[in-house]
Amino acid sequence: MKPPLLLIGHGTHDETGVAEFGRFVHRLRCRLDGLPAEVSGGFITNARPPLGQSIASLVARGHHHLVALPLSLTGDRRALGDIPGTMALEQERHPTLEYDLGRPLGPDPRVLRLLAERLADARAEMPRFVADEPPAEITPGETAVVLVGHGSTDPAVNAEVHRVSRLFWETHAADLLTVETAYVSHTRPGVPGGLERCRRLGAKRVIVLPYVLFAGAVLERIWAQALAYGANHEGLDIRCAEVIGDCEGLADVVIDRYEEALAGAGHSPAPVTVPAVTRAPAAPGRPSVVVPVAVPAIGTARPDVAVIETLDADALDVEFDVDALEAETFDGEVLSPEAFDAESFHADAFDAETFDAEAFDVRTEAAAETDTMIGATGHAKAVTEIRGGSPDGPLTQPGVASAV
Repeated sequence: MKPPLLLIGHGTHDETGVAEFGRFVHRLRCRLDGLPAEVSGGFITNARPPLGQSIASLVARGHHHLVALPLSLTGDRRALGDIPGTMALEQERHPTLEYDLGRPLGPDPRVLRLLAERLADARAEMPRFVADEPPAEITPGETAVVLVGHGSTDPAVNAEVHRVSRLFWETHAADLLTVETAYVSHTRPGVPGGLERCRRLGAKRVIVLPYVLFAGAVLERIWAQALAYGANHEGLDIRCAEVIGDCEGLADVVIDRYEEALAGAGHSPAPVTVPAVTRAPAAPGRPSVVVPVAVPAIGTARPDVAVIETLDADALDVEFDVDALEAETFDGEVLSPEAFDAESFHADAFDAETFDAEAFDVRTEAAAETDTMIGATGHAKAVTEIRGGSPDGPLTQPGVASAV
């Protein structure tokens, strides 16, 4: 039997969100019953059942190894809670408890497809009009989307929502005017700010698309802000899409994260197989050179991530010999005592006349600074000479006429 799946939800006081979370846990129980694997869920704070109660129930049924999965679209630890700290506390209460932590759900291509389905439903819904005349047709180029996330005090989490907006625009809404990003709280722009940007870009219809898993207080706040903006802009057709919600598509993503965590936990580092090294025989009087090389070993909790481990230098010796090189490329006669001896290079040939300590003074350092254009301040004369008499003129190259 596979380890149980423990879903960790956002702490909320909203009964609608808690009820939808419970329905989704039941859906997964039905899906994973054939594996077989148990499914449980809990909240870190502000809602029932608490996470500790769900863990205690699993341990009481004989489960000491589980997969904990944050039911979140982003990796915002400040909003979801301190999962590692909470699990460490539960391990103190249950010393035999072990767990593997799965990745958040988004941005997954299947999550983007679910967002596209919610967008299509909102576009197909007929708006209510009081006037008898039929409304003018609004083209896709005049339709914009405001993708609304929770909002966080962590800039990296907010940047991730921006990334989702861009991915969604290019993969599922390329025919629309734009896909803007907004947040419910903690950061800017808010929902009214996202709608105003779409209006100034020329949109006649704006669809508010919540980047939220379940309905509840967050969805109500999004709709309230959108309706308040629409009350002051009657010429703009504003529609609000539904959340992703409890559905089979979301269950597919969660099960994939569960299987991924299991595969990572059961993957052991594979030994590194080093091919045999062909050792060329060394020539008489010429010892071969042996260079030890350390190579990374592949061992990871996830098969697609490489982890560099330390490999003993004795485990791999790459040997090469001078005889392995061709004579045309590297000939021993080129660097022989006859071609390179004391007459060609001796101490008298490299004396004070060739390189005098006094010849390398401050003036030489100034020239070097001028050549690299670093620290040229204070050497205006040298710079002027290089630039052909003009301090601001282009640099000249030897043999190339400068164009001014």
